[in-house]
Amino acid sequence: MAQITASMVKELREKTDAPMMECKKALTEADGDLARAEEILRVKLGSKASKAASRVTAEGLIGLHIAADSKHGAVIEINCETDFVAKNDDFIDFVAKLAELVADKNPADVAALNALAFGEGTVETTRAALVGKIGENVAVRRFERFETENKLASYVHGGKIGVLVDFSGPDEAGKDLAMHIAATKPKALDASGVAAADIAAERSVAEQKAAESGKPAEIVSKMVEGSVQKFLKEVTLLSQPFVKNDKQTVEQMLKEKSATISRFALYVVGEGLEKKSEDFAAEVAAAAAGNA
Repeated sequence: MAQITASMVKELREKTDAPMMECKKALTEADGDLARAEEILRVKLGSKASKAASRVTAEGLIGLHIAADSKHGAVIEINCETDFVAKNDDFIDFVAKLAELVADKNPADVAALNALAFGEGTVETTRAALVGKIGENVAVRRFERFETENKLASYVHGGKIGVLVDFSGPDEAGKDLAMHIAATKPKALDASGVAAADIAAERSVAEQKAAESGKPAEIVSKMVEGSVQKFLKEVTLLSQPFVKNDKQTVEQMLKEKSATISRFALYVVGEGLEKKSEDFAAEVAAAAAGNA
């Protein structure tokens, strides 16, 4: 029997994107014949992993995990191609376990997470195996981990919006904060946390609108500043009307409950990703042409 080397396994994996253990098994079955091993994998996995690797992943789930001591936790976004797969039990389990892994192991970045031991291999080999099993590309996009001396609270809405909050005060305050953030999607705690580019863009729009008013320059300047301040109130958490009582701001609600918030993470599935445009009629026409 031919000796199966690490370089042979690596070469086959690069050709097929199949899980490493599957590559080793195929090479063993093919007695070291690379072409035969590739054929075995194509029969077994249908080339799902390699074909899926270039496809857009703009659906998926947000995973959240808070340790029992409420002192460390994580939020993670893992993407797939369709909402159908986002409801797959294996995919759901993968997301939940990776959120817990991030909270426990504190990897530096996605590459470090992918290299962590997981299941029978690593996160990356498990991901590749999942791709082969479900037939869709799966991508670990991003995560954030909190560790605090205070408390952590979380909220996930339909698997598509996830919030992690670092706060102090009664548990009810943490839950209310997380749900409020999911509903209103603030950009920052206060004005100091809003990106300069966002403020500049808002100012530019306000200047163009104000210029059309024909009012004197000093009035235009006040109009612009007023628009920018209104924008900042709308997008900063502490200034927003509290969703459960719009007569008070979030800051007032926190003061009433003797609570504070240090930071939050808000993840929305697919945010900033380009989604594939579905043209069913074109797909049918292409399929018909192919069968002609």
